[in-house]
Amino acid sequence: MFDLSISQPGLDLGVIIAIIAAVFVLQQRRTPQSAVAWLMFIVLVPYLAVPVFLVLGFRKQGSRFPPIAFTQDPARASQPPVHGLDHVFRKMGLAAAEPGNSFQLLTSGEAAFKAMMQVVGSAQHRLDITFYILADDEVGRAFVQALTARAQQGVTVRLILDRLGTLRRPRKELAQFQKAGGQLNYFSPFLHPIDNGHLNLRNHRKMVIADGARVFAGGMNVGQSYMGSGPYQGRFVDLAYCLEGPAVRAFVDVHHSDWDVSGKSPYPDLPKVPAKAGSAMVQLVPSGPDTVHDPLNDGLIYALHNARERIWIATPYFLPTEGAGQALATAARRGVDVRILMPLHSNQRTTDFARGAYLRELAEAGCQIFLHETAMIHAKMGVIDDAAYVGSANFDVRSMLLNFEAVLFVYDDASRDALVNWFTQLSGECAQGVRPARLLRRIAEGVFRLGAPVL
Repeated sequence: MFDLSISQPGLDLGVIIAIIAAVFVLQQRRTPQSAVAWLMFIVLVPYLAVPVFLVLGFRKQGSRFPPIAFTQDPARASQPPVHGLDHVFRKMGLAAAEPGNSFQLLTSGEAAFKAMMQVVGSAQHRLDITFYILADDEVGRAFVQALTARAQQGVTVRLILDRLGTLRRPRKELAQFQKAGGQLNYFSPFLHPIDNGHLNLRNHRKMVIADGARVFAGGMNVGQSYMGSGPYQGRFVDLAYCLEGPAVRAFVDVHHSDWDVSGKSPYPDLPKVPAKAGSAMVQLVPSGPDTVHDPLNDGLIYALHNARERIWIATPYFLPTEGAGQALATAARRGVDVRILMPLHSNQRTTDFARGAYLRELAEAGCQIFLHETAMIHAKMGVIDDAAYVGSANFDVRSMLLNFEAVLFVYDDASRDALVNWFTQLSGECAQGVRPARLLRRIAEGVFRLGAPVL
């Protein structure tokens, strides 16, 4: 007979490991439901739960990801807030809203690719770039080849790629890029000390900054599914934008912070604050382990509770945090025009399954649900009364509380109206309402809902 019992030293070690893991759980900001779930998992099966926790359980780590240091002109920071959201974000340590910018919304993959390559080509001194996905396809290779050419011409090019998002990448072209003098750092690589980054904390930001004065950013990755020089069957419906002016300095600060924690090469002196370029009033809101609080999630909840007329949200994946979900339902019951637009079928079927319970609850509260039956909507935007936003963050737990994200809030009429018009046009192509579900599906959806933070 084999003795399958656990020895006393092994049992003691398991207890010690479980206690240490439980301390980490209790020290991090979580919902009570999330904390209880992790604690029960650790207590019941510590040898399984602790490795899973090391991979998926960590959130913010001050020692590994210090807060972003914003270098905004003190004179601007001392000006009165231009909006309630501006006031909230400032209190959370973010840079103040900046006037004097040029904002161009890009609503097609062709326009986005052209604009991105123009930003790359416009750089005279430096390019600072971050992407989650750099696909190994025609578009990804063309982009890296353009960066290689700029490096050969003497432009300093710094490229950050998320290690998980770029598992499939143009390796040959990236090798040539580095040979030409381009600098490449992978964010949160797989092989690292336990306290030096985690698989669950991904850099989901997208930005190309030229000379610290112009930026291409938004929700598009570099690949045929997102953008290209011509039409492509099955391309996602997505949004990007170009920005020029003083607000670009905040993007440089974010890239600087990411570069510091992803690589060893020094970062040069930051460029001067760009001159005014237009009339757009905008504010960059980064979120993730490198912010002290959860500014995007908390700022949105503030705005949702204070909305009086409309809340329009477009997102590919809808798994809201508890506070955001409750705020949406409450707003609808108050009579606010709440609309949520997403694809009928996204490219992540598990998240489609998990969202069902949320959508039915909100529909019952009075929210209007718009589902696009043919296209994959990858755009991430929202309009809340007189403010709007566009960026990299999905309306889900992962983007709000885990990932490194970058969202631009706009407060001027022209910029907001560009987003309003895009939403209005796309919603006209959608079907309205949520299909009813039988008991077994509702039970299954409830189970999937428990895993919302990692979907």
